[in-house]
Amino acid sequence: MKARPENHIAFIVAIEIFMSKVVAMNSPRSMFLAATILGFFTITAQATEGWISYESPKDYDAALTMASKSNKKVLLDFTGSNWCFFCKKLKSEVFDQTDFKNFANKNLVLVEVDFPKPVLSAQINSQRERFRSQYNFEGYPTLVLLDAKGRVIRQQSGYPPGGGINWFIHWVNQ
Repeated sequence: MKARPENHIAFIVAIEIFMSKVVAMNSPRSMFLAATILGFFTITAQATEGWISYESPKDYDAALTMASKSNKKVLLDFTGSNWCFFCKKLKSEVFDQTDFKNFANKNLVLVEVDFPKPVLSAQINSQRERFRSQYNFEGYPTLVLLDAKGRVIRQQSGYPPGGGINWFIHWVNQ
């Protein structure tokens, strides 16, 4: 599931051209559209850095297949990436850290289930809501650690005080 850099560059150039035309319209509606599109691609870019972005059950199935083939666990991160304070704190204090990335590369298949505001697609949001309802969801962020067959090993709602990379690795390995 590795993306090819040349595809990203072509895609970014196409989006820049499209965005410049939308902004050139200079209407409140076109500005809202531009902001929404920019937000979507910012969130998508975050999810592509080693994470599978959950949009439908096929993404979950792909994660389980990857975990099974590589003898890894699956980490589901239910997040509100652009509005949830503790989700942002978890990302900066754990997920953005080199130690996490090294640990995750060896041990985890990462799946981000994002609920940004505003909602970007009613269909994707509906898929994510149905997926979230399968777990004992209590709030954002919620982490669910699964085995390669999709069975819950453990779950954590909220970001605990004093969290960080050491807490996370201990949580996964306990």
